[in-house]
Amino acid sequence: MMRGIRGATTVRENDANEIIQETKRMIEEMAVKNEIKPEEIASVLISVTKDLDATFPAKALRLIDGWKYVPVMCMPEIEVPGSLPQCIRVMMTVNTNLNQKDVQHVYLNDAVQLRPDLLKDS
Repeated sequence: MMRGIRGATTVRENDANEIIQETKRMIEEMAVKNEIKPEEIASVLISVTKDLDATFPAKALRLIDGWKYVPVMCMPEIEVPGSLPQCIRVMMTVNTNLNQKDVQHVYLNDAVQLRPDLLKDS
């Protein structure tokens, strides 16, 4: 079954290293919590708010062992007045046996406010 796993995080600054490290932390947590292996991933889409342009957050995936062939693409997030700044959002499409209600979405840093209804206790 194909499922989407959502994730989001924020950074303090428009800094390439911080963007990559926070993206990597989020992606790894998404994979661990949902027991996802790289070969089960169809694709990963990453969006960033317009205030983040120091690097491509997709570079973070290349730092994870075994993720060399995972298709990934970055894009800008749409601008909505009052939306969360310095935010990186992820949609990971995976093959999994998890029921939709059992998927564990990951929201880190200030992004926890985006979808508190989807957060599960660890």
